[in-house]
Amino acid sequence: LVDALEGPLAQTKFVVSKALQRGLQPLLVLNKVDRDSVTLERCDEVEGELFELFAGLGATDKQLDFRTIYASAREGVAASSWDRAQDLLKRKAAGEVIADGMTDLLNAIIQHVPAPAGDSNDEFRMLVTMMERDAFMGRLVTGRVFSGTLKVGDRVQALMCTGEGKREEARITKIFTRHGMAKVSIEEARTGDIVSIAGFTNCTVTDTVSSFLVEEQLPISPIDPPTVKMTFGVNDSPLAGQDGSQLTGSKLGDRLKAEVESNVSITLNNSPDVKKAGDAYEVQGRGELQMGVLIETMRREGFEMSVSPPQVMYKDINGVRHEPMEEVMIQVEEQHVGAVIEALSLRKGEMQDMAPAAGEGGRTRLVFKCPSRGLIGYNSTFAYTTSGSGILTRSFLGYEEFKGPLDQLKKGSLISMAKGPCTGYSLMALEPRGTLFVEPGTEVYTGMIVGEHSRDEDLEINPTKEKKLTNVRNKGSEEQVRLTPPRRMTLEDAIGYVASDEIIEITPKVIRLRKRFLDSNERKRQKGL
Repeated sequence: LVDALEGPLAQTKFVVSKALQRGLQPLLVLNKVDRDSVTLERCDEVEGELFELFAGLGATDKQLDFRTIYASAREGVAASSWDRAQDLLKRKAAGEVIADGMTDLLNAIIQHVPAPAGDSNDEFRMLVTMMERDAFMGRLVTGRVFSGTLKVGDRVQALMCTGEGKREEARITKIFTRHGMAKVSIEEARTGDIVSIAGFTNCTVTDTVSSFLVEEQLPISPIDPPTVKMTFGVNDSPLAGQDGSQLTGSKLGDRLKAEVESNVSITLNNSPDVKKAGDAYEVQGRGELQMGVLIETMRREGFEMSVSPPQVMYKDINGVRHEPMEEVMIQVEEQHVGAVIEALSLRKGEMQDMAPAAGEGGRTRLVFKCPSRGLIGYNSTFAYTTSGSGILTRSFLGYEEFKGPLDQLKKGSLISMAKGPCTGYSLMALEPRGTLFVEPGTEVYTGMIVGEHSRDEDLEINPTKEKKLTNVRNKGSEEQVRLTPPRRMTLEDAIGYVASDEIIEITPKVIRLRKRFLDSNERKRQKGL
């Protein structure tokens, strides 16, 4: 499904590559053909772009011979030809009720999507493709029945995808299917049905659920490895425990383990950086965006925690260090092109293509290949650079040789050397030192980051200093405090901002930045000063 004006984007390539690897036959639907700027020539261009994309992803000759449907989802129209689609749109605009507007698409699906290949009389086999956790029934595993039938009460086994044999045995307690958006309980599942089954405790994605007579697992598609890791730990700052209700390491670990059960793209390990087990966990995922969604979800559930900055996961291939690479597709207005190219070049990005964006009037499409570590924190920078008018999409490409260290992208930090509420008198004197993250009345503590220094090195300051009162009147005593509004740090900003010696303090109400070691002398010892 592709926008007839925009053409294939980064996320399109990711999904298509997975489908082609499984040998599926493409059916192309060009949507939004009702737009005035969409023409038959533009549709032909998009179709050509997709043909080149399929060929570049290793599609077979049969897969390259795909059928095209011209559609407008908003108008309820889908046709096998451009002329028929425009005729249906004109009739719809004239007020005519179109009863067969989607018939061509439905017929194409019937013709191109093969029926289930398995035999209902064969032994039961199902490949697990998704799992979730239910508060009453425990783990639910979902997949498509490859062969045979399954009834409630049947005893089955789960075979590991690695070929190491049986993972566990279980008795099926519930079978669910979906009718629309509703989950419906059924008594029996047959070949071709997509069902969720309950009864397992350890079965996971890529396992084969089968009867006991089956000895070989079904073929699987490999799961993309995680590319980013972050360490989640208990909040041990001086202001801990004031906002949240979930504070202990055991509750944090239980929540992360529950997330791993329902999210196959996240893995969990005890952090090697702590001596006491259970205090911190290393969470591995596929990008800082996924990590941010998890952190925000836990924050709303009442958790307080400390989070380390994201680190990319390297690979050693034949003794050579490799790092994850991503394709970045950007659409910006012409006046922002130079700033975007400069910013991504500093992050080791390589421009692959630059062309006018179709039908966007003065907008330019840029395609970059950039290391994942260089893109950490770039989303907020991109939004500021383009004044919120740019469009940025990313997709994982693979691993390539290490591109070398990045140029310094961040200034030093302004670090509080005292505990207490900030005062306007002190902040007014500190404003020339850099950009402040706090305002008068904000509670701070020793080692907390309260701003960004205007220079590259860190600077310790006292934002709680009060003006001394005397009984002597002077001209400057009536001076009003005027402060620039502080820079508000969102979770996304904080994840991309923190340095390796800093961590993020997460509470349901506040996001703070702090040094890993709050004591100044301890920080100097760690740096060898």
